[in-house]
Amino acid sequence: MDAKTIQHLIEQGLPGAVVSVRGDDGTHFEAEVVDPGFAGKPVLVQHRMVYQTLGERMGREIHALKLTTRAPQSPCA
Repeated sequence: MDAKTIQHLIEQGLPGAVVSVRGDDGTHFEAEVVDPGFAGKPVLVQHRMVYQTLGERMGREIHALKLTTRAPQSPCA
């Protein structure tokens, strides 16, 4: 498993999300996910949405994933 594959899986599962994934040891990764679908949802729900995109890979190919999630900010008027 590599960072690019994880990024692709999250982007497929959350169309429209902006995703950045880092990690070079093959099992521990950090991801930042900005998705309009996160608006109004608690962080725990946002994280669950990301984990769902990775399915059974979590805990197997992906040992650890540190997540930062948020909805995009609205442009100022």
